[in-house]
Amino acid sequence: MEIVYWSIIIALMIIAFVGLIYPIIPSVVFLVGSFILYGVLFSFEPFGWLFWTVQILFVILLFGADYLANLVGVKRFGGTKAGVWGSTIGLLIGPFVIPVIGILIGPFLGAVIGEWIVHRANLKTAFKVGVGSVVGFISSVFTKGIIQIVMVIYFFVVI
Repeated sequence: MEIVYWSIIIALMIIAFVGLIYPIIPSVVFLVGSFILYGVLFSFEPFGWLFWTVQILFVILLFGADYLANLVGVKRFGGTKAGVWGSTIGLLIGPFVIPVIGILIGPFLGAVIGEWIVHRANLKTAFKVGVGSVVGFISSVFTKGIIQIVMVIYFFVVI
């Protein structure tokens, strides 16, 4: 049974990393769920207050990194809230409409359309904001990936 338990725990961690590419999957829920499942199936004994405090701080950092990377990416390239919202909507819809490449095209088109519709921005400006949304998304994935790797390593060090 131990192999089955570990398989489920590892599967949850893998799903958490898939969530970096498909943002509709709540990565942090699967990652924290794998830690809790370990405690339920094996023991919570290795997890003291320090472990949970560090992991909660990482969770907060994950949410902050996700929001800030998109915001900074769009704002730095001249975008507004319309671009941020469009980028976010495109990020959620893109991968399902156009599998694989939709993860980049979705936020780009969302930001462009958001800026163009709400602010009647010229296409050059709107495209610039679209590029900013893709840059923000890629930096967010990279940053969140590093944070999640650190969380998993810390988990294995503690147990």
